[in-house]
Amino acid sequence: MRPTNQSPFPPSDTDRTQIWEMLVPRDIAAFVAADWSMVADDFKSDGFYAIDACKSDDPDVWQMLFPDLDAYRDEWVRQAVAAQEIDYSEDLYDGVFRATSLEKIDITGNRALVRKHFNGRIKKADGSEDRLLWKTHYYCEKQDSGKWLITGFTGYLPNHDPA
Repeated sequence: MRPTNQSPFPPSDTDRTQIWEMLVPRDIAAFVAADWSMVADDFKSDGFYAIDACKSDDPDVWQMLFPDLDAYRDEWVRQAVAAQEIDYSEDLYDGVFRATSLEKIDITGNRALVRKHFNGRIKKADGSEDRLLWKTHYYCEKQDSGKWLITGFTGYLPNHDPA
């Protein structure tokens, strides 16, 4: 098992390592802190959009839930603040990180398709748990500066990975 926060990609694969760092440890840390400013520069605001796959395998029921970055940011902040109000019996960062897998990134030219899977449970103080079980496919673009940005995603896809 790899150490916490270590990319599954070799250090020589700078593109995939940069994308992994953006979408796993930095994204989780920002969410746990409910601090959008930690990830705001990871998005390409011009033309950003995101699809909610509505927990369905049927693309005909998917919805354009986030037509722009502002709409996504507002929902992201709402969810992050709500998570802070839950009394977990374990560290939230560790729980989300443990449930997160990002091991497949296809890069073609300056574009990338990134597959992030969530499959795990985070224990709450009352004995119940939060179940994380979905997939998100991110679309990223490499800027002239070499920095990768998120241009959109299809999220909340059903995750049929074994538990």
